[in-house]
Amino acid sequence: MGNTSRISAVIIAYNEQEHIARCIKSLTGVVDEIVVVDSYSTDNTVAICTKQQAKVVQMKWQGFAATKNAGNKLAEYDFILSIDADEELSNSLQNAITKQKKLGFETNVVYKFNRLNNYCGKWIRYAGWYPDTKVRIFNRHNVFWKGEVHEKLNYHQFCSEKLLHGDLLHYSIKDKQDHIERIHKYNKLTSKYPNRFLAYLAAIITFVKLYLLKLGFLEGKLGYQLCIISAKAKIWR
Repeated sequence: MGNTSRISAVIIAYNEQEHIARCIKSLTGVVDEIVVVDSYSTDNTVAICTKQQAKVVQMKWQGFAATKNAGNKLAEYDFILSIDADEELSNSLQNAITKQKKLGFETNVVYKFNRLNNYCGKWIRYAGWYPDTKVRIFNRHNVFWKGEVHEKLNYHQFCSEKLLHGDLLHYSIKDKQDHIERIHKYNKLTSKYPNRFLAYLAAIITFVKLYLLKLGFLEGKLGYQLCIISAKAKIWR
């Protein structure tokens, strides 16, 4: 198997001025290229990216998977670090990636991280939100993104997985209203339960699973809020 130490970071963005500077800063000195695929932001996203010397390519929004796939094709290097604008590499993850670069990235290996999500200002480690492991470094010839809501990597051929130490920090939901609005947005894009009984049953099961079995109660009031909204999402139309 061949390997390489060169890597491109690919970020898709639309009106991400609140987060993207932090994201790019965490990549600087770790990757060899930063590509931002911007879907014609109307805020200062492009100016921020340009100031931080990221390569910005603007194109019409094609959906999460298609836009990420397009960004991968625009990268200079075959190995891609896929990261969202509201994420950043922790110091320990920066060190782990830098260490792996020195060893070389293997063609038939994908590299995954544990993702730590921030909910309303609190880092959440229970309620099924951690470690939330994601594959984020890969050879673009081996994989492709698929799916319009929660896009996932699909593989052209078998690849083994390697976990790199450190957390990918995700500034997920800023407040209660943001959580509710996201739920309604995703519900419009996903299939509904065929009847109300099944929807309410799913809501009860979801709450019990997240709050009790996944120890969401250990997160205090925010843990309850997170779990109850996630449960109500099953019955909201």
